[in-house]
Amino acid sequence: MHGRRLSTLEEVIVLAAPDSDSMVDRVTSWTNTHDISVTTLDVGTSVTDEHVDRTKTTMGVTVGGDGTFLEGARAFAPHQIPLLGINSGTLAFLARVNQTDVEDALSEVFRGRASVNARQQYEVVSDDINTTGINEVFLRKHPPEERYGTKVGSLHVFVDDEYVGQYFGSGLIISTPTGSTGRAYSNHGPVHYPQDNRTLQIVPHETISAAVDPIVVSCDSDIRVVLDDDFDIDIDGGRQFQRLEAGTVVKVTGADQPAQAVRTSYDDPFITALVDKLDWGLRTVDEDGPRSSLTDIGADKPTDFRVRAAQVAKEAAESAGEPLRELHGQVENIEYKTDKSDIVTEADYQANDIIRTAINSEFPNHMVQSEENDDVKPADGYVWLIDPLDGTGNFAHGNPNYSVSIALLEDGVPIVGVVYAPETDEMFHAVAGGGAYLNGNQIETTTRDRLDESMLLSGYDPDGGFLQAFYQETQGVRRLGSAALHLAYVAAGSADAVWEYDTLPWDVAAGLCLLREVGGRATDQHGTEYELLLEADGTTRTPLLASNGLLHDQLIEELETADI
Repeated sequence: MHGRRLSTLEEVIVLAAPDSDSMVDRVTSWTNTHDISVTTLDVGTSVTDEHVDRTKTTMGVTVGGDGTFLEGARAFAPHQIPLLGINSGTLAFLARVNQTDVEDALSEVFRGRASVNARQQYEVVSDDINTTGINEVFLRKHPPEERYGTKVGSLHVFVDDEYVGQYFGSGLIISTPTGSTGRAYSNHGPVHYPQDNRTLQIVPHETISAAVDPIVVSCDSDIRVVLDDDFDIDIDGGRQFQRLEAGTVVKVTGADQPAQAVRTSYDDPFITALVDKLDWGLRTVDEDGPRSSLTDIGADKPTDFRVRAAQVAKEAAESAGEPLRELHGQVENIEYKTDKSDIVTEADYQANDIIRTAINSEFPNHMVQSEENDDVKPADGYVWLIDPLDGTGNFAHGNPNYSVSIALLEDGVPIVGVVYAPETDEMFHAVAGGGAYLNGNQIETTTRDRLDESMLLSGYDPDGGFLQAFYQETQGVRRLGSAALHLAYVAAGSADAVWEYDTLPWDVAAGLCLLREVGGRATDQHGTEYELLLEADGTTRTPLLASNGLLHDQLIEELETADI
């Protein structure tokens, strides 16, 4: 569940705070447009099985502030329904979709590009209390009946039957990582990054002892608090509040069922929320705005725009990969060629539509060109060049060596490249000036400079000339059947060079971006630098020789000798 993608959406249940009718109307209008059923409930209403259609993929939506989100977490978690929070208030760390981005965020969920992240909950039991929460349990000394009575109380804390000690002060806070930014932070507790964090923390509130520090424990720990005085218990900021008498034992541990938070690219990031709302001084601001990503710190790094474009391309490739994997499994079980052809065609168009929709949504002013639409042509400015299914022959035969290729060109030059292999979940990406990566780890070419130590890849080799020329001279020649994967593997050091007898721009644009970022070399068979021919009509022969650079001259020499 943790970090999975929310791939479909068929039903929405809205929990709405008072005075949020206009925002609820916008959500309802969006669901009607997308033929999604919607149920609207007032915040505080219990979500029951009558509200949930188990045959549909359901998402909860809260409209309000963090208080409404907390109530939504309590209501939806027992049903394992993921929750998206729309912030109609001011300070919010949980409901992080702004009002201006509501329709865009919902559309991102609908396209299968949102993710679901687990948030640790707690379970609290005491007297007649038996409930769960997502933020904190706050035990505060009950106010004295007389004006001059003591406001300080005493309580004892045990963790897994080990005695921690006696706390003197106004109270005690037991919080989840999500609750670490509220009362716990105000009482000098640490801020925890909440995503997939399985801890609880014990923070003294207005303690009279300077030697008492917060404690972080496992969510599986059994925390018991024994009260020496009367205390008030406040669960998740007033969701439940009552007085507990001296001698009461309060038991707190991690809940078995986490809350599931839906996250989109329109959410304010957690650290950004801290910086903006708590005025942290950790980030510098210059004339170009705040520096907020790893890739734009330092000189000669790519701009935020390119980084954002790469992220969109990766998400689009992953989303397209889901139906490709599903249909690939069907191809493997079909005997008749005509049926296989229908499925391959469906796979092509499904993946193409997903990628186009994602890019058009994020960059409506960019041109999107695709093999499937046969509209590849030269254009100035920003142009996306996509091949939704590179390796169609492999796909049709149930072979796993196929890929999704997405490139962003600026005035004809690739500046972002993404190659995704759905069956192996290998995500290659590169940003001009920012390096190339495989599943987040930086890649580089091999350093081999001898043909007899190298392994080569070959694309279409009509007369077998390349195989004959190099098979005995090297450690072998392999053919995977996907030009995009060939270039990605050379860039990542899984092969030393690749020869493609003929290429088309959508085959190689993303791979060229990868190769150039790792210092590889790409030419034709004579050593002339390779250029994308965007006027290619599917019949123009454009040879490509790509390598780690060190072997390149030797390869050209052998090609000329073999008259290839």
